[in-house]
Amino acid sequence: MSTIPSTALDQPLLRPADLGDLRLPNRVVMAPATRARAANADLVPTEMHVAYYGQRAGAGLIITEGTWISERAIGFVNVPGVHSERQVGAWRRVTDVVHALGGRIVLQLWHTGAASHPDHLGGRLPGGPSAVNPYERSFTASGFKDTVTPRAMPPAEIATTIADYGTASENARRAGFDGVEIHAVGPFLIPQFLNPRLNRRTDAYGGDRARRRRLLLDVIDAVAAPWGGRRVGVRLSPYWTSAATGDSGASGAPGGRFTDDEATLADYDELVAGLNDRPVGYLHLLGRRLSAPDATPGATPGAAPGATPVAVPDIAAIARYRRLFDGPLIANLGFDRASGNAVVEAGTADAVSFATHFIANPDLVTRFALGREPATGDPATYYTGGAAGYVDYPVSEW
Repeated sequence: MSTIPSTALDQPLLRPADLGDLRLPNRVVMAPATRARAANADLVPTEMHVAYYGQRAGAGLIITEGTWISERAIGFVNVPGVHSERQVGAWRRVTDVVHALGGRIVLQLWHTGAASHPDHLGGRLPGGPSAVNPYERSFTASGFKDTVTPRAMPPAEIATTIADYGTASENARRAGFDGVEIHAVGPFLIPQFLNPRLNRRTDAYGGDRARRRRLLLDVIDAVAAPWGGRRVGVRLSPYWTSAATGDSGASGAPGGRFTDDEATLADYDELVAGLNDRPVGYLHLLGRRLSAPDATPGATPGAAPGATPVAVPDIAAIARYRRLFDGPLIANLGFDRASGNAVVEAGTADAVSFATHFIANPDLVTRFALGREPATGDPATYYTGGAAGYVDYPVSEW
């Protein structure tokens, strides 16, 4: 009969943690990963979502896939929303099962902004901070399509969008979630407003660093209002580089709209420090991607489908913002059990989130506890719909 070494259970990742008002039994967080399984006209979570998240209830915290705050936010096929009563009721099935299995789960709130496409919006142009094409690619029902020049959102539409975030947060509370996370990563709405190459406004939401970050700060306030306390997380990606600089995306783009140059990082320095004055329960930081020397092609869930290098963690990238944010920090991108334990033990992060590992390993926490290697997922099934590659990964055998 096998025995578990005591040192295997005494891992930093397996220790309890507090993230704002969330009490976690361990520090292994399930990162948000778009899986495109809401294949119905109303974008309602299905029984497969119930099974998928229930299987992974052993995570210290589950952060759901990005979820639409309104019909105007849509920019990716078969992603569920949280803006209708049917969607709220279906999410309640998910949270009930996760809670019955001892888990904790927060809902990520998403708006794609100018990175959407008219195909998602009944032929209408998407809205963004300014009428500037982000030169990304949108995953539509008929495949990848290059983004178009968006409409500049008028002030009234910005106000409506902020209100939509607040309503979505209240809907998440009614659906039984333990909190919410604001999606502010990649090339989507909130990072577009933070970006001076895309945000050329001269009103209250653009023109300098402080005004470019106003949208996010107003969203935080709106999203926090239904909860009280600290049950709102913010996910940021200071190091994101755009399609045109070589990661993926629209061909022929005239230069990267998103860069991780020092001017950008300085903008994020001020933003992250300013979060200390807001009711933020935790900061979820997408770090800088470094390719392993023997990297093999894979895919990054939550981004548009496509091949990207296997990532290894850049600890210095996380540490830069650890020094600026006083609250709990979740580190993400390229971590495994060893590096995750190391970054928590060093105090650089309070928890570590995993996306691809959780896709193929519903029992990831158990595998970490037993010192077992995680299984490898199949990127070909990440966004294809159906049960295959979604709810059929086995747990490890004794």
